[in-house]
Amino acid sequence: MIQGRSTGLRARLPEDVPVLHSELYDDVTTRSRADTRPWAPIAAAGGNSPYEPGGPGGGEAFFSVVDRTSGELAGEALLWGIDTHNRNAHLGLSLRPAFRGRGFGTEVVQLLCSYGFTVRGLRRLQLETLADNAPMIAAARRAGFALEGTLRGSAWVMGEFLDEVILGLPAAEWKPADWLH
Repeated sequence: MIQGRSTGLRARLPEDVPVLHSELYDDVTTRSRADTRPWAPIAAAGGNSPYEPGGPGGGEAFFSVVDRTSGELAGEALLWGIDTHNRNAHLGLSLRPAFRGRGFGTEVVQLLCSYGFTVRGLRRLQLETLADNAPMIAAARRAGFALEGTLRGSAWVMGEFLDEVILGLPAAEWKPADWLH
């Protein structure tokens, strides 16, 4: 487990899948805002859930976020699109509703940066989010990400086109949180 003060990142377990699927995927509005692919009804059972633990591939690293105080599953975090040639990746996270607003997002972004830069040896991390996703943008900025651009009207979300923003962080500019040492 990669541990922070309040949260930890651990391997995705099979028992995490129904919880994440129910609270994150089946919430159509939230899922539609978090993923560029259109929502479709998919059962958690049967191995088709997007939260199923994947095999050891090189292009993604899926984590379950755990509340270190209670030991409860708090959400999911991932590095995706890992490009070993250019040494960059995208990051994302989604917290269960009961765990939002606790400052976990900022810590999870730092933990993902630590994993990406120190464990995987990446030189750049990037995230894309809707321009009105203030909590994600704030968490990324606190970790050192800078706004690099706005993609105007690029995301079709629940019947309208919304702007997306791109934030990036080169490894050379990352300053690990004090508690990571």
